[in-house]
Amino acid sequence: MIKKNWPVLSYENGKRTYETLQLWTQIAGKIKLATLPWANHSWNITLHITPYGLSTQSMPYKDIDFQIDFNFLIHKLKISTSTGQTREFDLHGLSVAAFYERIFALLESLGIELSIMTAPSEIENPIPFEMDNVHASYDENHVTAFHQALLSIQDLFMVFRCGFNGKASPIHFFWGGFDLALAFFSGRKAPKHPGKIPGLPDWVLQDAYSHELMDFGFWTGSEAFPEAAFYCYLYPEPKGYAAGKIGPSEAYYNPSLGEYILPYSAVQNADDPEQKLLEFLRSTYEVGADLAEWDSDLFEGNETPAFSKSIL
Repeated sequence: MIKKNWPVLSYENGKRTYETLQLWTQIAGKIKLATLPWANHSWNITLHITPYGLSTQSMPYKDIDFQIDFNFLIHKLKISTSTGQTREFDLHGLSVAAFYERIFALLESLGIELSIMTAPSEIENPIPFEMDNVHASYDENHVTAFHQALLSIQDLFMVFRCGFNGKASPIHFFWGGFDLALAFFSGRKAPKHPGKIPGLPDWVLQDAYSHELMDFGFWTGSEAFPEAAFYCYLYPEPKGYAAGKIGPSEAYYNPSLGEYILPYSAVQNADDPEQKLLEFLRSTYEVGADLAEWDSDLFEGNETPAFSKSIL
């Protein structure tokens, strides 16, 4: 397995940049939402990791298609269309309000006229995008490290995903929670989710959790949990889940989150980061699948090492 780049991440130092970037990605994500029909679990409106940043991928508008890309190598946002037109702007020094104004001005210059709900999702006490001059931080060092970490995590998640035979999500970036996620499904229906997440209609959560799932992911942290970390949870949570024996030694169950947690720093500082993260993913799967009585044929394990050989 090729060793990847696992840069240092600090929620304390990068917090302001992460908060601004989350709101920018929500604007791009809501533009995607405005162009596409709803697909189950909202998988088609997520963002995707690219070698240079984050992308909406292709979106339809009347007789053209367009795409919005965050380029974290040159720190610009670019809009491209199927007619060959492009527009871009620099990401430095922009408040959320300025970003909102600029992206919609560029869309309009391309003949793309859309509107979105401007209240941020999944955020307490949200400020409408067009009024938000509070969040205006963009530190290149934090953005670059964040992007490099996402690339490494995505590659490792794909190695893990290859061992699962059931229904599984893409590895994608949810702009609401600002997390990279991968979900496995047992195939059985789940109890109705209670909802109650700020800025998110209950029916969205009930669609997302319509069937039993195990979710693996990564996020940069929050005020309530100020540390970058990997997580795993099972919905619905089976009896005894919190007492499961998982690895590595730095991993634990967080009762306030209802999730197993592995600090990103434990992976970043490890002699073999990839194996440490795989141990967390495999062991949390085993605990959850056993307690929830998932079909043993769903996961074969023995994931094929990434980038090792060509089979076509």
